[in-house]
Amino acid sequence: MTVNGLGLVVHGGRAEAVDAARAVREWAAEHGVRCTDIDVWHDGGRHHSGEEVAAAGDPDLIVTLGGDGTFLRGARLAARSDALVLGVDLGRVGFLTEVPACSVREALDAVHEDRFSVDSRLLLTMRASRRLEVPADMERLMQYGRGPLLPPPQVRTDCERDPDWGIPLHITAVNDVVLEKLSRDRQVSVGVYVAGRLLASYSADALLVATPTGSTAYSFAAGGPVVSPCAEALVFTPVAPHMTFNRSVVTAPDEAVGLRVLERSGQAAVSVDGQVRGVVEPGDWIGVYAAPSRLKVVRLAAMDFYGRLRERMNLTDAPAAVADGTPAPLWSLTAPPPGDLAHLSFPLLAAQRAQAEEACADGKDGVAPALEESVFPRHAQEGEHP
Repeated sequence: MTVNGLGLVVHGGRAEAVDAARAVREWAAEHGVRCTDIDVWHDGGRHHSGEEVAAAGDPDLIVTLGGDGTFLRGARLAARSDALVLGVDLGRVGFLTEVPACSVREALDAVHEDRFSVDSRLLLTMRASRRLEVPADMERLMQYGRGPLLPPPQVRTDCERDPDWGIPLHITAVNDVVLEKLSRDRQVSVGVYVAGRLLASYSADALLVATPTGSTAYSFAAGGPVVSPCAEALVFTPVAPHMTFNRSVVTAPDEAVGLRVLERSGQAAVSVDGQVRGVVEPGDWIGVYAAPSRLKVVRLAAMDFYGRLRERMNLTDAPAAVADGTPAPLWSLTAPPPGDLAHLSFPLLAAQRAQAEEACADGKDGVAPALEESVFPRHAQEGEHP
């Protein structure tokens, strides 16, 4: 891929991120690539994503150096300009980031030489009954020492505005859109609609609509399901609802989720990927739905999402289940799958075959090591629990 412009989003509070950023700038200089820092934290004020992208010269590639929070900030920019985004992992959870900081130059070489794939992720956008704004007297309380808030969302000029269908907003959510109470002693009351049909009226601390990518974020903490990031779906989850039905609802990607603040409710804040973007009053509503575009994430190897889930969530095996030893893999990871399984995804098998092909290219033994230890770590094989 020809990279003409590179946008750099750096977590400036971490020394390793600053060091990795220096390596990115050096790589860009060596390859004649324009590299622009996009300071979304400390530039004296927050800007709309369109303004930030334009100031960076509409880069082809956004590189984020930090954790998942930094990645979300970079993804907001990449989605606005339809650019690729590469996440360099310097965080503590790392469900979104792709490569370790020590491999950033190798990752950029892979992108430059077209040795990568694109992971397409569902995004959320929204309409609202009116423009979203944060009252001036609330902004100071909402900052929590993290710097100024993002400005109110812009109204999309490329979409129709209609009294019944509301105002289309320039909103891009990688993880979730959340409607949450503002008063600690009063829940928010909201009518929830799926595909235009009333599902139920909730009284809760918050109500959130998440993407499959965001299913391991706030939605997971609120008791929602883990959804493969490859899936196409929306996940609605109530947070601490004062009612019997407290389950998540997984909808089809073409089914919008509407949230109307009821008359007896208090005010509610609208947050997008953890950023407060506005306050709504009783009678207001927002409609959350899948965006027509997708986030394009650089993928350098097959993603082992479930292995990462096991590791990052520190999943443990039931003692009764492993009393007789760890079971063998269900299917062979040393031979190609038979025809009736050929359409299924086996990321570890794909990684193993890639290792074998690389070994053959280097003139080494073409048989890659078995990946059983990747599936069942050695400590588990020895009867220990991670």
